Amino acid sequence: MKLIIATIKPFKLEEVREALTDVGVRGMMVTEIKGFGSQSGHTEIYRGAEYAVNFVPKVKLELVVPASMADQVVETITKTAQTGKIGDGKIFVLDVQQAVRVRTGETNEDAI
Repeated sequence: MKLIIATIKPFKLEEVREALTDVGVRGMMVTEIKGFGSQSGHTEIYRGAEYAVNFVPKVKLELVVPASMADQVVETITKTAQTGKIGDGKIFVLDVQQAVRVRTGETNEDAI
């Protein structure tokens, strides 16, 4: 099993969710986050005053999928979330040692 952590632009969330559902992903966790990478923030003017915005709003997706699906899920997220502009996000893939469904006690791939 693989844990896929992806950070994407917030306005791409629904489109990515639909694409992942189409390839067979049955669940994911979504968190609103703030961060910075290459763009390292920017400045905005509000009511005549300039403010530094050091953290940019992002959405973090966390999915656990069978190892056989990981490449397809990463490709789907990449194609769907890409705008071609700086700040499109990142994807990390980690190994998962164990998964347990609390309600039924099912383990590993049966739990996801």
